Amino acid sequence: MNGDRAPRTPNPLPPATTRRGLLTGAAATGLTWATASTAHADDPPENGAGTGAGTDVPHRARTRTLRGTLPAGSPDYVYLPVDVPPGVAEFAVSYTYGRPPVPPGVQGNALDIGLFDERGTALGGRGFRGWSGGARTSFFVRADAATPGYLPGPVRPGTWHIALAPYTVAPEGLPYEVTVTLRFGESAPAPVPVHPPERAKGRGRAWYRGDCHLHSTHSDGRHTPAEVAAAARAAGLDFINSSEHNTTSAHAAWEGLWGDDLLILTGEEITTRNGHVLAVGTDPGVFIDWRYRARDQRFGRYARRVRGAGGLVVPAHPHATCIGCSWKFGFAEADAVEVWNGPWTPDDEVALAEWDNALAASVRDTSGGPGRWLPAMGNSDAHREPDRVGHPQTVVLADALSRRAILAGIRAGRSYIAESAGLALSFGATDGRGRHAGIGERLRAAADAPVAVRLEVSGAAAGCTVRLVTDQGVLLTSPLPGSGAGVVEWRTTPAHAAYVRAEVRHAPTVPGLPGAFAALTNPVFLDAGTGTES
Repeated sequence: MNGDRAPRTPNPLPPATTRRGLLTGAAATGLTWATASTAHADDPPENGAGTGAGTDVPHRARTRTLRGTLPAGSPDYVYLPVDVPPGVAEFAVSYTYGRPPVPPGVQGNALDIGLFDERGTALGGRGFRGWSGGARTSFFVRADAATPGYLPGPVRPGTWHIALAPYTVAPEGLPYEVTVTLRFGESAPAPVPVHPPERAKGRGRAWYRGDCHLHSTHSDGRHTPAEVAAAARAAGLDFINSSEHNTTSAHAAWEGLWGDDLLILTGEEITTRNGHVLAVGTDPGVFIDWRYRARDQRFGRYARRVRGAGGLVVPAHPHATCIGCSWKFGFAEADAVEVWNGPWTPDDEVALAEWDNALAASVRDTSGGPGRWLPAMGNSDAHREPDRVGHPQTVVLADALSRRAILAGIRAGRSYIAESAGLALSFGATDGRGRHAGIGERLRAAADAPVAVRLEVSGAAAGCTVRLVTDQGVLLTSPLPGSGAGVVEWRTTPAHAAYVRAEVRHAPTVPGLPGAFAALTNPVFLDAGTGTES
C-alpha cells in the first residue's frame, strides 16, 4: 500500500488504506486477457461525458472485466496487459478484491493498483502513467485530464498494463476483479504543465521553516493541494515539498498556490517493500521508480537519479513498525535522515538513537579528515485530520528562499527541528579566541581549549527540559523557566566532546522514559587540533 505511519487515532478508511500502508515491491509475471476470466462486452455507444469532469470526450465505449486469484506468495507486481486500439480517448479502470476474515495475527488481503502505457513496464518508469496504491477503487487517464495520482496524456494504441501489487495476501488467496473501459472519440488538447518557481522572495540569509513530507489527494491524503498550501501558511512555514507516494502527478497541481511567502519544492515518497525514502526538491516531472527490494541491489541507481535531478535522498520514518515501512537499504546513499515523523512516538526515539550512534561513529576516525555524517530532519507526514502540517518542521539556515539554497542548508546540516513555528532556537559554540561555530558547523581548537556552548530557547511549553548530548551521551540536563524561554550555557573541550547537540523535551509521561520532543538540533562539531591551549 502507499500509506504511511499507522494512524494514532482510529482510521475511517478500510484496512487496505491505513497510513504507511499503500505500497509494493519488485518485478513480476504478467497475466493476459486469455488467462483471466473475462466478462466480454462491447457496450452500446455512449454519448455521455467522460469519467473526468468537464469535457464531452467519448462517443462509444468498450468494457471488459478480468477476474483472477493471486495466491499467497505471489510476485510483488502482476501486470495485466490491455490491448488498446486506435481511436481511444480515455482509459478507465475500476477494481475490487475479496477480503475474507482471517484469524488474529494473520495478514488479510490488500491490493494496490497503478498503470503503465504502451511504452512498457520496464524499471525506470518510461511507461509510467500513475499510481494510487490502495487509496482509490477507480481511475481514468486521457489527454486533457486524469484522476489525481495519474498523468494526463494521449491514450496511444498498443499494449498497456494495469499493475496489481498484492501488498498482503490471505492464506486462501486474493480474488480480484478489474474492469477496464476504453472510451472512443476525439482527444482534447493536452494541458501544458505549470510547475512551481525555484525561488520565493524570502528574507535573504535567514532561518526558513519547512515540511518536506506531505500528502494530498494525489496519493492517500485527504486534502487538496490548495488545502495543503493553506495549512502550510497557517503553520508559519516558508517552504514545503510535494511528496506523494510513487507518483509525480502533484507536481503540476500547485499552480497559483505558491507566492512570495511560500516556496514549493517537487519530489516523491519512493515507497518500496523495504522502506520509504523521500526525494526532496527534484526537478519537476522526474519520476523515481520504487519497484525493487533491498536484495535486488538497485537502490543506488535510483538514489543517484534523485541527486541527478537536483534532489536529496532522505530515508523516512526508518523504524516505523508497519509492513514494508522500516528502512532496509542502509544509509550509504542518504543525504539526510528523517528522525522525527509526525507526533513523537517510540519508533522516532529508536530512529534518534540510531542516528546519534552514527554521529558518534563518524567522529571516531578522522585520520582522513572529518567523518561523513547525516543531518537529521523532521516532517509531519500529514495525510488527514488530526495530522498537522508543520508538526514537526525543519528550520534551515539558507542564503535565500530558493530550491538551491534550502537544499544546500539541509545537506550541510544547518538546521534544527521544532514542533511548531512558535518555538525558536539559537545554538552554537565559541572558543577563547572568539571563533564560533553554529549548527552543522565545525569549531577547530586545541584538544584542551575551553569551549563555551550556548543554547537560547523561546516559545517552549511550560515544563520543558534542555538536554545537551555529546558523543559520550547526555552531559547536561537543565529545566527551562515556566515561561518556556531561557538560556543554557555549558563549558567543555574538544577532548571531552567531539560534538554537542541540543534537545528540548516535554515533561515525561512514562516513568523512566524521556519526554516527547519539542525541538532538537543537528550537532556542532568540536574538532581537536594538535597541541594544547597556550
